[in-house]
Amino acid sequence: MTAPIALELDNVSAGYGETVVLENVRLTLKEGESLSIIGRNGVGKTTLLATVMGHTTLHGGNVRLQGKDIGGLVAYRRNWAGLGYVPQEREIFPSLTLLENLQVAVRPGRWTIEAVFKLFPRLEERQTNYGNQLSGGEQQMLAIARALVGNPAVLLMDEPSEGLAPVIVEELTRAVKRLAEAEGLALLLVEQNTRVALQISPRTVVMDRGRIVYDGSSEELQRDAAKLDQLIGVSHR
Repeated sequence: MTAPIALELDNVSAGYGETVVLENVRLTLKEGESLSIIGRNGVGKTTLLATVMGHTTLHGGNVRLQGKDIGGLVAYRRNWAGLGYVPQEREIFPSLTLLENLQVAVRPGRWTIEAVFKLFPRLEERQTNYGNQLSGGEQQMLAIARALVGNPAVLLMDEPSEGLAPVIVEELTRAVKRLAEAEGLALLLVEQNTRVALQISPRTVVMDRGRIVYDGSSEELQRDAAKLDQLIGVSHR
C-alpha cells in the first residue's frame, strides 16, 4: 500500500517580493519518507524550505500539508498544522537553559524530552547550561531536538552541518540518519555537504536556478560521480 503524501509542492513559483527564485517546482514527500536537497549555493534550496514555512512570497502554485492547502497560512499556523523547522541560524534562546529551550516547544506525541535525550545524549549532560553556553554543535542538536518535541508530521532541516567540526558532523549525521529511518516522520533536508546528504536519504533532489533538475536515487549519484558533478556543476565535498 502506498504511503499517503505528507507534503506537496504543486507547480510552485515563489521568491522575495517581486523577485522570483523558485519556478514551477513540483515535489512530493510521502509520510515516513526522507529526502535530501542538494545543489550549488544560490540555486533556491533554502528558499524552497522558506516557501514551505511561509517566509516567502508565493507567486503561483499550491503548498499542501497532509492534503490541506497551507499556502495562505502564516508561519506559526503552519507549525501548528504539523511542520517542524530547523533553521540554518539555529535560533535557540540564549538566556534559557537547554532544558527550558525544549520545554517551551513540547507538544504531545512520541518525541518527548526523554526521547530526544536518547537521540542526543550530549544534550542530557548539558541540560542545565544556558543556550549561550553551548558549542555550535550542541546548539545544532538542540535546534533539532526542539523541533522534534513539537512532534511534527514533516521536519524541515536547513544546512545542519554548516560550520561544524568534522567529528561533530559525523555524530550529527548518525543522529539525523536515525531520524530519517524513524517511522512516521517525513524529513526534508537541505544540505551543502553532498556526502552527508546522500548518506542520510535514499532519495535526493538536485536543484539548479530555482528548478529541480534531478529527483531520484541517492545511491545512483553515489555510484556515478561524473553525473553528480555534472548536475551540481562544481566539485562536491
